[in-house]
Amino acid sequence: MSTERKHSIKKKRTVFVIDDHPIVREGLTQLINREPDLSVCGVAEDIYEALRSMEVLKPDIAIADISLKGSDGIELIKNLKTRMPGLPVLVLSIHDESFYAPRALRAGARGYIMKQEATENVLVAVRRVLSGEVYLSERMANKMLQQFVGVVKTPQRFPVDRLSDRELEVFRLIGQGHGTRRIAEELHLSVKTVESYREHIKDKMTLSDASELVRHAIEWVQREKSA
Repeated sequence: MSTERKHSIKKKRTVFVIDDHPIVREGLTQLINREPDLSVCGVAEDIYEALRSMEVLKPDIAIADISLKGSDGIELIKNLKTRMPGLPVLVLSIHDESFYAPRALRAGARGYIMKQEATENVLVAVRRVLSGEVYLSERMANKMLQQFVGVVKTPQRFPVDRLSDRELEVFRLIGQGHGTRRIAEELHLSVKTVESYREHIKDKMTLSDASELVRHAIEWVQREKSA
């Protein structure tokens, strides 16, 4: 069989896309399916649909956003690390990489790229992660390396840096205007559990009451959007 023939029938690497925006899912699908070595095998808008589908489809890589329906991408990464430990995950998000990339990597992701990047960089990131490497922007990679060797200290722009991943998820939803019951429904938690998270957040951020918690959450969400 000729080399050209072998190349033409070489199995494509499969990609599963998780994003709560249909336009993003469609755009990524079109971008990836144009590549000779890549193919989207499935899409989902929340972590529950994603986990069910990926356990059947067994993709070679997952691309996930941080903000998802029902929970966030950090929780998805943790779930995948437990249920599909060999599956590499690339985070593609609008959220500030300087804040979320370290959390995503600690959760088990193999790369982080922001949606503002050029489309060709997304493909570079996918292939790099598929090859077993870690992908970060040059700026973020340099920053993390400097922090590792002690050249610079990580600034705490907000006390929110003290929060756990789940507490941060609750804090973000508070800042988006969701009440306790709505957060409980969205995260599939009890109201009592969400109330407990709210108390932990107030303690860690030294906030005096619920109104101060809401104000700080709204301020943080607005600042994150404008970052």
